[in-house]
Amino acid sequence: MKAKLIFIFLLAGLALSPNINVIGQDESKFGDKPDECKMNISLYQEFFRQWKESNYKSEVIKDAIKPWRWVFLNCPAAQETTYANGVRIMTYLINKEKNEALREKYIDTLFMVYDKRIEYFGKEGSVLAYKGNDYYKYRTQNFAEANAIFKRSMELQGNNTQGAVLSYYFRTAAKMVSEEVVEKSTIIDAYDKVSAIIDFNLKKYEKDARRLEEWKNIKGNIEAEFEPFATCDDLIAIYQTKFDANKNDLELLKKITDILDKKRCNDSQLFFDATVQLYKLEPSPASAYLIGKMYLKSENINEALKYLTEATALQDEEDLALIYFYMARCNQSLNKFVEARKNALKAIEYKPNYGEAYILIGDLYAATAKDCGDNELTARVGYWFAVDKYEKAKQVDSTVAEDANTRIRNYSKYFPTTETIFFYNLQEGDSYKIECWINETTKIRGNKTN
Repeated sequence: MKAKLIFIFLLAGLALSPNINVIGQDESKFGDKPDECKMNISLYQEFFRQWKESNYKSEVIKDAIKPWRWVFLNCPAAQETTYANGVRIMTYLINKEKNEALREKYIDTLFMVYDKRIEYFGKEGSVLAYKGNDYYKYRTQNFAEANAIFKRSMELQGNNTQGAVLSYYFRTAAKMVSEEVVEKSTIIDAYDKVSAIIDFNLKKYEKDARRLEEWKNIKGNIEAEFEPFATCDDLIAIYQTKFDANKNDLELLKKITDILDKKRCNDSQLFFDATVQLYKLEPSPASAYLIGKMYLKSENINEALKYLTEATALQDEEDLALIYFYMARCNQSLNKFVEARKNALKAIEYKPNYGEAYILIGDLYAATAKDCGDNELTARVGYWFAVDKYEKAKQVDSTVAEDANTRIRNYSKYFPTTETIFFYNLQEGDSYKIECWINETTKIRGNKTN
């Protein structure tokens, strides 16, 4: 009865106002029967509004289905909301239907709603994101088709792709590989694509804590799913053939060096060959950085320093922190302690919470402590300064606390004794400036272990 009253009221309103325009001035959008189109829009929208206000629990939605269907079939260009509301309606019908055959027809209609929305209102990338989500939900066995939908959405949206699309695209690619529908290289390519978008958004939202955390979670989930496919042997097997066939393909070389570096396969011959070839074809700070790390790992220190120095032209602060830290390690290996500290401090400048850099400086001080004096006091005070750096390291970076504490325990044993401090007319707690290359000031402390 209520539905009939609403229908009569709307019909009367339309009769009195035959020129009513539901969406604007373009009458052609209402099809061959514009008045009937407007009436059905108004009718289904009223029922839909009531359903929405009931938190989608009222049975009034049943009265919306017929007029909505008329609009969908007869004036599809009238309103974009026809499709957004249509998804809700079809989802309702799918969820309540017990007859499997009829349910499948509703699912087909749901996908048709998405396709028609794209046909009449565009926004293909974002609409395919929603379609892909429902396809993955209702066609669980058709993961290859779902993957194609997510892939197209991602290609269209680029760096604006939603995190969920990336996750589902990668998950379906993994499923395809697991079921041996495609070669293992498919998951590697998928990883390349999603990683580029994720890295873009991690940088984009680095000052937005909430969004940054969301993208970190997406990255973590994809890394976990990729792990079974990401052994060095797998990656090398896939990329070695490609490298041998296309040694002058810059994009391929960048892809190979990037993924092998990320997955810590940078001690492989393929990584070495691809990195050197990349540098030959396109000398750059980025490729110099890769070669520098490679030489450092093989303990070719002078060559490592050469390329790492060139890499300091990079702009990314995270990269620069690592570069200067690696340079400091090179200097340390060559017993160039002043240069090593200078580069470690430069690394800290780019990354203030760089605990490893503070530990490295502490190690420099500990290694040279005995060279800073020629008596029982001055040959031991350097350990005060080493321990200061270890304390600072764990203060700024909890991940190095265990290493820092081990060093603190070890080197505190070499502090001057309280008797030695007294003998040299010094007092615990007072300031002390060391005269050698360390050239810093600290508090006097006695060895408490004896």
